[in-house]
Amino acid sequence: MPVAQSPSYHGYDVSDYYRVARDYGTNDDFKRLVAAAHRRGIKVLVDMVLNHASSEHPFFQEALRDTASPHRNWFRWSPTKPDQKGPWGQEAWHHSQVRDEYYYGIFWSGMPDLNYETPAVRDEAKKVARFWIEEMGVDGFRLDAVPYLVEEGNQLAGTPGTHAMLHEYGSYIRSIAPAAFTVGEVWDSVGAMLPYYPDQLNSYFAFELSDAIINGVRTGSAKNLLRGYLRLQDTMPADRWSPFLRNHDQTRTLTELDGDVRRAKVSATLLLTLPGLPFVYGKAWEAPQPDTLTANVAAEDTVRGSLLNRYRELIHLRASNEALAAGKLVPLSTTSDAVTSYLRQTRNSTVLVVANLGNTTLSGVTVSSAAPVMRAGRYAAKRLLGSSAALSLRVAVDGRIAGYVPLRTLAPMEIYVFELAPLR
Repeated sequence: MPVAQSPSYHGYDVSDYYRVARDYGTNDDFKRLVAAAHRRGIKVLVDMVLNHASSEHPFFQEALRDTASPHRNWFRWSPTKPDQKGPWGQEAWHHSQVRDEYYYGIFWSGMPDLNYETPAVRDEAKKVARFWIEEMGVDGFRLDAVPYLVEEGNQLAGTPGTHAMLHEYGSYIRSIAPAAFTVGEVWDSVGAMLPYYPDQLNSYFAFELSDAIINGVRTGSAKNLLRGYLRLQDTMPADRWSPFLRNHDQTRTLTELDGDVRRAKVSATLLLTLPGLPFVYGKAWEAPQPDTLTANVAAEDTVRGSLLNRYRELIHLRASNEALAAGKLVPLSTTSDAVTSYLRQTRNSTVLVVANLGNTTLSGVTVSSAAPVMRAGRYAAKRLLGSSAALSLRVAVDGRIAGYVPLRTLAPMEIYVFELAPLR
């Protein structure tokens, strides 16, 4: 969540871009946090709100009260209420508290949109970015609601002006901090994400991939699970798109899955064995629920198979395994729609993932590839994740996987991760 000063609990209506919110402490407290993170090899990104400011921001208050204010054209105004709604049917124009006029705020009256057609606004956005990079020591930004930066006529999202602004902003950040990382929120399909490449921000959140995992695990069907992943892989390097399960604006993963911890573990395993640059949200923002006396970090920490420890195991596994960290995704065909299977491959390492997303035990499931994917021969499988099991894998002379036979059946919600090595 944003950490700059704001009148709201969520922080997405910033009233002072140069000061840490009082609830979090002071600017000096934040600098000490960043320094401590850097000593441990941890990079720090902050949530930067570019699209809008708070209605309590001094510049908006000044523009609201004085039509001759130098900050008047930092926002959008209309003497009458335009017949224009937001993308979800919400009111986009709000009546002024001072005079008979309206101002534009696509998300809420408390968040007036900034007018990036005004050069001074673009300059201020760069100044704020420079402050957080050079003065506060951050390593980059998560940028909120980037499709809505510049409106053009009735087109409110993804306009040429928005892309030009993101290119200008991204180029500026790279010029002052070449190693800085920027990830943008484009809440849309993979197809809608692609126009934001190649030279605007570094990465974007892949909402379609989030929905594919959640829907696949919830319905028990692996159909189309990998489609969005493969499209992005064919278009962009894996460090330029960011999958996740659910974010701070959405219903939490476990609630989406009706409280089924098995499904939550499978979802986590898919997320962290598939390509991309994954993000994990875990922090709750609502009041604790009645079950928190038994479902909490202290309790999960001591249980080897808990959801918390599954995440820990997967994060360490992904960081230490070359194929899971950077390997190409190779989809495999299976004999059951409830089963997804794929390889992650680099030149030196291959990992096989097999997951039963369904509610029934399966036996005799085989996987295969229509195209050559590996060298011919037989392979030993070292288990990286999953209950004790072994398998035999046969790769035909032409490099196609001919099938594998697990030594046990696939139970509901069971997932295996194997590292493959050729048998001499």
